[in-house]
Amino acid sequence: MNDKMKKRMGESREKKMKAELKMKREMENETELKNFKEFMAEEDGMGTVEIILIIVVLIGLVLIFKNQLRSLVGKIFKKITEESSMVMS
Repeated sequence: MNDKMKKRMGESREKKMKAELKMKREMENETELKNFKEFMAEEDGMGTVEIILIIVVLIGLVLIFKNQLRSLVGKIFKKITEESSMVMS
């Protein structure tokens, strides 16, 4: 073999390796994208977490506005009691 042939074989081998590496990267990217899509589509257990977060927020709001809520509910029940006694008489 002469030097030109060796050089061509080396270049050919290098091109082949680059093409294989490129193909491997593309396959890995496709696999990662597929895994990400599957992860995003999966909703197992999310309902429980959402419900717990909603409950925590509601409890926090009740604690923050406890006095205002007591006052409001008291006024509402007082009005209901007054108007129901008007209807009953």
